[in-house]
Amino acid sequence: MDSIEIKGGVPLHGEVRISGAKNAALPILASSLLVEGTCTFENVPRLKDIDSILLLLEDLGCSVTRQGEGEVAVDAQGLNRTEAAYDLVRKMRASILVLGPLVARLGRARVSLPGGCAIGARPVDLHLKGLEAMGARIRLHHGYVEAEAHRLKGADICFDMPTVGGTENLMMAASLADGETILRNAAREPEIVALADVLNAMGASVQGAGTSKIIIQGVSSLKPVSTTIIPDRIEAGTFLVAGALTGGDVTVRDCNPDHFRAVIDKLRATGASVETGPDWTRVRGPEVIQSVDITTQPYPGFPTDMQAQFMVLLSMAEGTSVISETIFENRFIHVSELQRMGAAISLHAGNTAKIRGVKELSGAPVMASDLRASASLILAGLVATNTTVVHRVYHLDRGYEAIEEKFSRLGARIRRIR
Repeated sequence: MDSIEIKGGVPLHGEVRISGAKNAALPILASSLLVEGTCTFENVPRLKDIDSILLLLEDLGCSVTRQGEGEVAVDAQGLNRTEAAYDLVRKMRASILVLGPLVARLGRARVSLPGGCAIGARPVDLHLKGLEAMGARIRLHHGYVEAEAHRLKGADICFDMPTVGGTENLMMAASLADGETILRNAAREPEIVALADVLNAMGASVQGAGTSKIIIQGVSSLKPVSTTIIPDRIEAGTFLVAGALTGGDVTVRDCNPDHFRAVIDKLRATGASVETGPDWTRVRGPEVIQSVDITTQPYPGFPTDMQAQFMVLLSMAEGTSVISETIFENRFIHVSELQRMGAAISLHAGNTAKIRGVKELSGAPVMASDLRASASLILAGLVATNTTVVHRVYHLDRGYEAIEEKFSRLGARIRRIR
């Protein structure tokens, strides 16, 4: 099992190109199941989660081809299976995204309940309630979701809370449903807009993506499409925090600053200098990092996927900061590892962390528990004295493309130990 070794204390300088967004690529690749023909996707990152969903698509009968750097073609003409098996689904929660497309196109689906990061309950009941409202018969049997419908019917669906995966699944299902579907209290993330753009390019009628009310007019069939995956806003935010944390000067290229305004605002609040352009963002670290309070919220609020990275930044701040995690109830697993490196963090009421800034962190062997926690431990290693070794980095490889190579190009002393 790979580890990553970091020798800290080097300010980062230079430019880094941001990869395609994993959280946009996964639903967009799943949407190819709706089409009888070949869809081509560019700027697809090379990640474990991408490999997992491509294997799943192949197992369902699709032909998958990697045609070049970041280009993937999926031909779903031969789609002939309706079961997404446990061995393929257990590695990644996003596998549930094949449920809606399979029911919409083939009339049935049997999908294993998914696995993924250990960051708390992320139930799929909102997906299932929505499909039931659209006329699907749902049964949970031996760890599988079984759904069946001759043809899905349009419905007026109000989510109990914004759900990114649920919004994506039902958008795809509704695209081939009979009649109009309205999704209320829908998720508003850029990845939702990206999926809607792809569905519309396929011939669907999706309006309102990026707002809390999405209206889909079902059509009888969809056509193949060629599209480019949007840049990863969380990867961009991670490199910006690294630049500020190390007192460096880092420019991220091929990004969309409008997608992470909440992150930029909080970086500025810590004293960092942040400049933006149409497809780039530059950060320069402050002489003294200022404490700030953060509450994670659904988009366009501060993203839960940046909470762990900011916790490291605030561990080096002057004063005391408070982070309130409102999205996942078990997303402070990285705290104990940061404490081993000298961070002064205390947990309160299960979902609040109080961070008292310290003068330095000390390198140590640490264990990654999930994707974003892995990134936070890399960041801590970049600023710590001595050497840090992050173990179990397979989590990292699920969501960051060649992260050690990118940090190396910025001057970090970092290497992978295989």
